[in-house]
Amino acid sequence: MPVLDWQPDILDGYRQHVFELGPDPDGEGNAAAVLVRREPRDGESPTGVVLYVHGFADYFFQTELADFFAARGLAFYALDLRKSGRARRSGQTAHYISDFILYDQELELALGAVVEEHPGKPVVLLAHSTGGLIVPLWLERLRASQGSVRPITGLILNSPWFDLQGSSARRTALTQALRLLAKASPLREIKVPVSHYGASLHTSGTGEWEFELDLKPLAGFPVTVGWMNAVRRAHAALHRGCELGVPSLILRSHRTHYANRYSELSDRADLVLDVAQIARWAGCLGGETTITPIADARHDVFLSLPDVRARAYDVVDDWLARHPAATGAPSDAVGL
Repeated sequence: MPVLDWQPDILDGYRQHVFELGPDPDGEGNAAAVLVRREPRDGESPTGVVLYVHGFADYFFQTELADFFAARGLAFYALDLRKSGRARRSGQTAHYISDFILYDQELELALGAVVEEHPGKPVVLLAHSTGGLIVPLWLERLRASQGSVRPITGLILNSPWFDLQGSSARRTALTQALRLLAKASPLREIKVPVSHYGASLHTSGTGEWEFELDLKPLAGFPVTVGWMNAVRRAHAALHRGCELGVPSLILRSHRTHYANRYSELSDRADLVLDVAQIARWAGCLGGETTITPIADARHDVFLSLPDVRARAYDVVDDWLARHPAATGAPSDAVGL
C-alpha cells in the first residue's frame, strides 16, 4: 500500500487522498476516487472505523454524521466514488459506470487505507441509497473470494436502493429494454420525473443543509441508459441473495411520497425510493439483519428534520451498543 498523500479537503477539519485508478474502462479518460478523512480532535482515541459510501448525485458532506460516530470512538472516512463528487473530472459523465463491479477497485483501496491507519481495529461500513446497493454486493464478492470480510464487522444501510420503483410489469419491461439500449447507446439520457428532494434539503430551498451544488445539483444529474442497466444487473444479483457474514442495520422512512410540488409532507417522507421495496428485499443480505423504519424520515435519513434524525441516531446508538464487536468498544462504552 503506497503512503497516502493527505491534502486539505473542501470541508474544514477534513483531509483527502486521491486514488488514481488508471484508464476508465468506460472510455472517459483516467478515473480517480477520493478518500476523505475526518481529522481527529484532541482526546479522541478511536477503537474502530466507519467507512461511508454515498449514493447517486451525491458526495460526502455530512459532517454531523461523522461527528456522531467520532463521539462513539469510531474514526470516520468517506469515499467519493469514481466520476462522483470530488472525484469527477472534466469530460466525465457524472456517476456513469457500466458495471458496479468496477467500484471494487476503489473500495478495496479505501479499505486498505483505513486498515493501514488503524491496524487491528474493526471497520463498520455505512452506505446510502445507491451506495447501499453497491456495498453489499462488494462484500459478497469479498467473502466469496477470501472466505471472510474481516476486518469489516458491521454494515449500516441508509435507505438502500434495493429495487426499481414502479409495478412489476413496468420494471420487467424497462429492464429488458435497458439490456438492448445499453449496448448501442449507453450514454443516452432517460427522462425521469423532476424531484424537489434536493431543494427540500439545501438552504437555497427550504432545507437546512449546505452542500456544493456542482457536486450535488438540486435536480440531480441526468440518468443514463448504461448506468441504469448496471443498476438493474446489481438489483438482480442482490435479489439472488447474499451471505455477508456481518450484522446489518437498515434504516428507512416509514413512507414514500411521490409528488410534483413541495408540501410539508415532502420533509417527512422518502421522495426518491419505494420504502416497501427496501423492506421486501432486506432479507437478501443474509445473516442478522435489523430493519428499522424511522417515522417521518427523508430519503437520506440523516438529513431528516432535527427531531427525526435524533431518533435515527438513537437507533444507531442502540445497534452499536448491541454489537460491541463491530466497534471494538466494551459494551458499556458505546452508547452515550
